[in-house]
Amino acid sequence: MTTLLIIIHVLISLFLIAVVLIQGGKGAELGSAFGGGSSHTLFGARGAATVLSKITTIAAILFMVTSLILTIISVRQPSVVRSVIPEERTEKVPSKGVKPVPEGVKPVTPGQAAPEKPAKK
Repeated sequence: MTTLLIIIHVLISLFLIAVVLIQGGKGAELGSAFGGGSSHTLFGARGAATVLSKITTIAAILFMVTSLILTIISVRQPSVVRSVIPEERTEKVPSKGVKPVPEGVKPVTPGQAAPEKPAKK
């Protein structure tokens, strides 16, 4: 189900990109807002919606709907990270009063002087 929705979502997004790129630019009307001849074309007095603008609107709505559906599905599914990374299993080994001391490090007991620097080899 999720794979099918992802495929549909990608196809809709590619279709939306193609439709937007096919449409003619509206850059000339934007220039009129800065002192050009008819500034009413920027925010109002828009002509009838073309077929391409209607297709763009429908594709954008479908893109948003598939995005929301995929988001809802992904939130409800368990995380992939938890299923791939195994949980840490720590086994407690009973200690018999012996603590391992790393080599080269000797613990100093209270009241004992610190050892001198080791001789250079």
